This record gives sequence, structure tokens and C-alpha cells, in this order.
Amino acid sequence: MRAKKEMWMQVQINSDSNISMHGRLSDSIGAYINNLLQRFDPYLTRVEVYLSGENVKKVGPKTTGPKEKRCVLEARAKRHQPLVVTNKSTDIEDAFSGAADKMHRQLETTYGRLADKRRRKQKMEGSIDSLSSVSAAD
Repeated sequence: MRAKKEMWMQVQINSDSNISMHGRLSDSIGAYINNLLQRFDPYLTRVEVYLSGENVKKVGPKTTGPKEKRCVLEARAKRHQPLVVTNKSTDIEDAFSGAADKMHRQLETTYGRLADKRRRKQKMEGSIDSLSSVSAAD
């Protein structure tokens, strides 16, 4: 039995000074991205994650209200333009998981369309070949 070759896309994680980035969070983000987007590994070179904290409302020198967290995901595709999605939430995990789900849908849409286009082209070539073989028999 042949061992299955595991491919892992490169995940680069960046955060600003408002986000407390530690090894466990970084590892879980990388594992989540690899697990969620592994089907698209042949199409991607890397995924960049940008985490930042933004103040919702400033009144004078004090900040009121919860800090809003923002996650931007950028998927660097082979032979295509990068795809970028953004999600905001009061919780960093929610901001990240929302952005990851958006990226998954974006990749499904983009590469699903390309796969459909290839299938239609192959189908058309097959019908043209069958037509030419029928006309040649006549």
C-alpha cells in the first residue's frame, strides 16, 4: 500500500499589537486553515492571515464599547489573482472562523467554475469528435 503524500500549504499569520498572539493560537489557526482548505492545495501557494483589533467607539481619551477584531485572509493562488476576504467580530475566534468560511465559499466558487469550464470544454470536444466520426462513416 502506497503512503498518501500529504501536502500542506504555507500559512503565514500576522497580527497587530492589539492581538495577543501565542503559539497555541497560531498553531490552531494554521491547522484549521490547512484542514478547511486542503482540497484547494494544488491551486494555492500560501494563505496569509492578518489579525487586528479596532476600537469601536472613542469618547474623549477613553474607549467605550467592546474592541472589534478583524481578520483578513488572503489566498495566494497559482496563475491567478489573490483572493481576499474580511470578517469582523468582537471575538478573535469568531472573526477568524467567519473569514475562513468566507474564503472557503470564495474558493469553491472560483475553482468550481474553472472545473465546470474544463468539463464543458471536454464534453464539447467529445461531442465534436463523435460528430466527426459519424460524418466520416457516412
